[in-house]
Amino acid sequence: QVQLVESGGGLVQAGGSLRLSCALSGRVSSIVVMGWYRQAPGKQRELVAEITGTGRTNYADSVKDRFTLSRDGARNTVYLQMNSLKPDDTAVYYCNARYSLPLVGSSWGQGTQVTVSS
Repeated sequence: QVQLVESGGGLVQAGGSLRLSCALSGRVSSIVVMGWYRQAPGKQRELVAEITGTGRTNYADSVKDRFTLSRDGARNTVYLQMNSLKPDDTAVYYCNARYSLPLVGSSWGQGTQVTVSS
């Protein structure tokens, strides 16, 4: 069974930084893409950043130049470094992974709260 274990998050003042981590546990043949989504109250879940198995990254326009997604392939872990945080970044952040078992599968983490105070 594939699980995503998230850590990080919390409360920070505007302009501050936080780092989120997400580790994939379980046996998979390959990871297609891993990344983070977020959902603010009353809004739809949206992509924040993702990284492919080949290391290509994709960011939402709203976080470019502020957030950096990296990965440790040996540990099947991704890290989201969030700098210059804004109150608009307040949301529940969810880790997502798409992988091959070899059949393609997808999993979500349970979510971690990020709150940015003004």
